[in-house]
Amino acid sequence: MKHLILFVLCCCLSLSALAQVVDGSSSAVMLQGFHWESHMQSPWWNVVSAKAGDISDSGFDMVWFPPSSVAASDEGYLPNRLYVQNSQYGTQDQLQKAIAALHSRGVKAVADIVINHRVGTKDWADFTEPTWGNDAVCRDDEWPGARGNYDSGSSYNAGRDIDHTQVYVQNSLKEWLLWMKNTVGYDGWRYDYAKGFGGSYVAMYNDATAAYFSVGEYWDDLDLNNANAHRQRLCNWIDASGGKSATFDFTTKGILQQAVRYNEYWRLKDGDGKPSGLIGWWADKAVTFVDNHDTGPSTGGNGGQNHWPFPGDKVMQGYAYILTHPGLPCVYWVHYYDWGLHDKIKELVRIRKSYGITAASSVAIQAADTSKYAAIVNSRVAVKIGSGDWSPGSGWTLATYGSDYAVWVK
Repeated sequence: MKHLILFVLCCCLSLSALAQVVDGSSSAVMLQGFHWESHMQSPWWNVVSAKAGDISDSGFDMVWFPPSSVAASDEGYLPNRLYVQNSQYGTQDQLQKAIAALHSRGVKAVADIVINHRVGTKDWADFTEPTWGNDAVCRDDEWPGARGNYDSGSSYNAGRDIDHTQVYVQNSLKEWLLWMKNTVGYDGWRYDYAKGFGGSYVAMYNDATAAYFSVGEYWDDLDLNNANAHRQRLCNWIDASGGKSATFDFTTKGILQQAVRYNEYWRLKDGDGKPSGLIGWWADKAVTFVDNHDTGPSTGGNGGQNHWPFPGDKVMQGYAYILTHPGLPCVYWVHYYDWGLHDKIKELVRIRKSYGITAASSVAIQAADTSKYAAIVNSRVAVKIGSGDWSPGSGWTLATYGSDYAVWVK
């Protein structure tokens, strides 16, 4: 009953327009505040708390947390009892203290929201906290007891695919998200496996919670020779969300790591002379990144998932690109705190903010060939990645540089 009362009261307060931070004027930078093996360093929430001061001083505006509900998997991606926030990462009290530590330094907290799928408390689909029936499971799920409607997205075999057409499921999730915001303290949402359910539901949940920020994980196969089709699918998902959510720019990641690995920097310029990732079409809804907990390593170097890793010796080329280009960049915890790249990345963040690079900054590509990529952003920042020689000319000051990358300002 207490959850219902809270839901009704908060709905009255949160029906205003979505306060989306990713717009053309935003210079925000996000830190992914975990990796695949963070749960092994329990309580991880205390690790985040201890870093709150440095995270703020480094110029990060948001920290993306791992899933904090108790789950059948240590990493949190097979949640069962959504309201139970005592997980492998620590207790609810430790979680709330980590969020409060960030808030005290002006940094927002983004929750990893896993609502495409769910597992039962003791069995396949005995859902508790909140309690749902078998009609909450899409009828094309692997579970023979499923009685819901057909899935509104792609299936996910490891858990029960949730039927978001059910009004009581929608209301239950809105109530829970409001509790996560108003009791636990989260400010925004990162939607896991967003290709698994319709983007319109993301719009619904964002509207109900007045989320400060929202980003969906729409990870789809990329054909490097048909990148336009890939970024069009990302645009289609953003359209489905009513433009109320950003999405991770998997197109840029795939092209960028191909470019630096094989000296194919020409891939970074499309046929219209624009960046060839999502940032070339819809930059203020693109969250750019080099690696994350799925694609890259954990702290041990090669530990973790490593499903689609960026070349380890060329990671700084990747950060020189995303931190000088439009979109909202997301820095991976492992690169920042475990690989000794803290100061180099921090300087790029400082340059981005000092020289007014935003989510929708203009890009004038100067070179894109087999040895280099170079661009001038907002007419104030110039960047070159690759081994080839290039200079923006007179009137520019070299601001930072490293192995096969350089940034100038004026």
